[in-house]
Amino acid sequence: MPSDSPKYRAPALDKGLDILELLAKATQPLSIAEISDGVGRSRGEIFRMLQVLEERDYIARADGDGAYSITPRLFRLGMEQPPVRNIVETAMPVMHRLADEIDQSCHLVVPSQEQIVVIARVDPPGETGLVVRVGHRRPISHSASGYVLLAWQTDETRERWFRTMLEHEPTLKRARVEAAIKTIRAAGLATIPSEVVDGVTDLSAPIIESNHAVCALTVPFIERRGAKLDMKGTSRALVAAAADVSRELSHGVPGTAMV
Repeated sequence: MPSDSPKYRAPALDKGLDILELLAKATQPLSIAEISDGVGRSRGEIFRMLQVLEERDYIARADGDGAYSITPRLFRLGMEQPPVRNIVETAMPVMHRLADEIDQSCHLVVPSQEQIVVIARVDPPGETGLVVRVGHRRPISHSASGYVLLAWQTDETRERWFRTMLEHEPTLKRARVEAAIKTIRAAGLATIPSEVVDGVTDLSAPIIESNHAVCALTVPFIERRGAKLDMKGTSRALVAAAADVSRELSHGVPGTAMV
């Protein structure tokens, strides 16, 4: 939660935002006691706020009276912002063509503080593939997409991101990350074994607007017998697709025009 003391305070709003930020970072639902400890407020202070947030569908309890988790409502609100909507609308036709070409799934990722978040996906056309749900989050430092986003930023932006990442992960080996993103930048894409699923290699390429990566296009590649393309061919198709989206964004051309 913010440590600075702003000139003006709105205690009720502070309380609600503290709860939402805590639940957004939680890896599992939290009880009232855990939320109380996490935000540093008594149960009595947060009880009514939890009720309001639940009524407004910002948080929910799976069984009606258990622990709380955040809902996708905030994510849906963020997706309504014109810049995000424009990126998704431009990328989706290209992503569908890519998925058909490579017979694998693909997804679109943007940065969110020290994390990445998936904002769109296209499932594989065949029966086998790995899909990542929209709204999925991972630390920038633990994802191929995050490395790509980091690699194609200005020095000033990259430094700011590193500071934020180190605040949340003090043990982060910055030198190792910097060496990795230098290699990725030279290659034009990231090729990194998944930290989550054995046998999957995450391939990720930057989508560029105004000389920096605004998002990453990523394929969780699975090697299959009889596949249309091997990893090398899939990598080429991915880089070409990311370049197509970048070109359309820079020209202000909606992706639907190409269908």
